[in-house]
Amino acid sequence: MNVHEELIQRCAARRRKALGDLSDQGFAELLLAVRENPSAFVDSPAEEAYVELERAFSAYDASLNNDDLLEDDEYQKARQKRLANLQAGCARALALDEKCLDAQLVGILAADLDPDSLLEQLLSLHDGTDAASDAPVGCDLWANVFSRPKLRLEAAISRTLLDGARYRLAAQACERVIAVAPTDELGCRHTEAIALARLEDEEGFDQLDARFGRHDNAWTSLSRCVLMYKLGRMSAARRALAGFDRLCQGGSYALMRPVFVEVYLPDRPPVAVNSLEEATLAVHEMEPTIADVPDFINWAAAQPGISASAEAFAQRNDLDW
Repeated sequence: MNVHEELIQRCAARRRKALGDLSDQGFAELLLAVRENPSAFVDSPAEEAYVELERAFSAYDASLNNDDLLEDDEYQKARQKRLANLQAGCARALALDEKCLDAQLVGILAADLDPDSLLEQLLSLHDGTDAASDAPVGCDLWANVFSRPKLRLEAAISRTLLDGARYRLAAQACERVIAVAPTDELGCRHTEAIALARLEDEEGFDQLDARFGRHDNAWTSLSRCVLMYKLGRMSAARRALAGFDRLCQGGSYALMRPVFVEVYLPDRPPVAVNSLEEATLAVHEMEPTIADVPDFINWAAAQPGISASAEAFAQRNDLDW
């Protein structure tokens, strides 16, 4: 979530509404003016809450800088402190606007709860709002900046359902979001692909892939590999595994050497397409599914060229192996 950009778009949208009839060109000029000096357009508690939320995220991001230098115990203490500070920042935002849904959502996620406890709190928050998925099918709610917090909440619920092994419910939650936000800026299709692979729903997986133009990404590629493996279609699984390694820089390395990934606050962090970082997120999200598939990692490591590719990537990039 780019809080700064959301603040700019919110201020511009509110000012446009106040001005009444404004052409697209006029709005483009307004947006440019807001971007140059956002603080001049902050004139309501709702925007002031986003200013406070931006400060909290800036402090959070700054606190990440020295993590690589810390020992495990020191890292855990630093992590707990920055998550607590982020929660405090969300509380300050809510003191300005108690209805700020993004501040409520981030505050819950920053508590770093187990999936069942997190789901309970997210559903409670959801029950107190109008569901984004109640909008008419065929619209694109993402185009309305004021609808995005609800979409982020529903996407977070879908990921939490997945983490809690509620795979069919996770897929259904993703479908509800995609129906009203078909550009899928939040990547619900990635969550759904993992859920469908775990359910061994090849037909549903293929339909989802076709709907998004069969453009491979780390989540789809790795999910396809696991799906084929679970279905016992080993030749297809081998091709999918090789495709994942070719598609993503360091794909095999990410699979063989999974690493800790911080909680999403509130969305997946932005990563370069087909990068090691994208592969790392996909592996992280698939870890519970992979753990339920006996010998998948051992099988993958034994496939021709996979372990060699991972080791070569590690050596080229001075990574542990």
